[in-house]
Amino acid sequence: MRLIPAPIAALPRDARVLMAARAARSFGQGAMVAAFALYLHALGFDAGAIGAVLGAAALFGAVLTAIVGPASDRRGRRGFLLGYEAMTAAAAAVALATTNTSLLVAAAVVGGFGRGANGAAGPFAPVEQAWLARVLPRSQRGRVFSLNSALGFAGMAVGALLAAGLHLALHGSLAVVDRALFALPLAGAVASFVLVLSAEDPELPPPAAAPALLEERRRRENRHLAILAFANGLNGFGIGMVGPLMAYWFARRYGHDLASIGPAMAVSFVLGAAGSALAGRMSARHGVVGTVWRMRAVGIVLLALTPLSPTFGLAAALYALRAAFNQGTVGVRQALAAGLTDARRRGFASTLNNLSLQIPRAFGPLVAGALLHRGHLALPFFIGAAFQLAYLIVYTRAFRDQDSATADAD
Repeated sequence: MRLIPAPIAALPRDARVLMAARAARSFGQGAMVAAFALYLHALGFDAGAIGAVLGAAALFGAVLTAIVGPASDRRGRRGFLLGYEAMTAAAAAVALATTNTSLLVAAAVVGGFGRGANGAAGPFAPVEQAWLARVLPRSQRGRVFSLNSALGFAGMAVGALLAAGLHLALHGSLAVVDRALFALPLAGAVASFVLVLSAEDPELPPPAAAPALLEERRRRENRHLAILAFANGLNGFGIGMVGPLMAYWFARRYGHDLASIGPAMAVSFVLGAAGSALAGRMSARHGVVGTVWRMRAVGIVLLALTPLSPTFGLAAALYALRAAFNQGTVGVRQALAAGLTDARRRGFASTLNNLSLQIPRAFGPLVAGALLHRGHLALPFFIGAAFQLAYLIVYTRAFRDQDSATADAD
């Protein structure tokens, strides 16, 4: 009996290790996405305060991303990922051990609880992406990055179901449930630490081109990265308007609790995993950009329809289906970003890709929380859909020629 699926077993060892670490993290992230905002609400936080906590976590992550991604180009990848796992484990241990609100908020900001990074290493994701891209040929990146994303979504689905199950088992006591759930990100961080420790940090190759050619390549790369950052800014703000507060919105709009919200979020993660697998296959036929605009266009329509739903079941179904088309493109988009530069700047490129998403995404919950606090339950969705449509137009126009690039940047 084969314990590891053939597509994964055939990959380089370090790629398998990084994917296993992502899977280990994803369980705790899924539980926190489903439960953390509801936990803060149970502790007396209003929508504005919840948005502020989530926004502060995103901004803290953005600062770390700006530091560690470029630094990893010079100092290697493994040490930074080990540092991230240790930091996450410490934050989860504090949240597991305390009921003090100030300590909990501090732990949430450091640990990024409730953000949901699809199993990625949070603000250290550029390090992880650059490492994975380094050990894979360009021809495999779209498929493998999509598979990696699917693993993260699947793990988050399990985590969300665990949150709902624990909620029912402990008779709906959120204060008890959420404190117990912090054991999941703690265990995931420990497991990921051990896995990353076993991997070998690859050495960067020496420059292969003459200085004049390198300078021309650098200018071309910088143009692409600047456009990507602008497009990501639009996308990040649109995502931040809805994603981080979705569990709270379900509770506020329909009066449901974690017992039903957890499974609803789990279904969205399962469909996100299915969408990732679909995007990996589509990219072989339509290219990355062709796949992104086809899938994201459907996702935008579903996002705009979600707040118009008269029932919780229909809203949850639309949101989950939207995840397949929207979040399913994460892997192929990361693969395209990783291919915009050569290996010596890949940490920087992945940092810019993530940072240009994170900073606008940090402001999304602040705006959305204020709107929800004032009773505007549909407006965040419409604003988010408008920004994601603008992103899709810019992204498609700017990178439609990238699909024809065949040379490997390494």
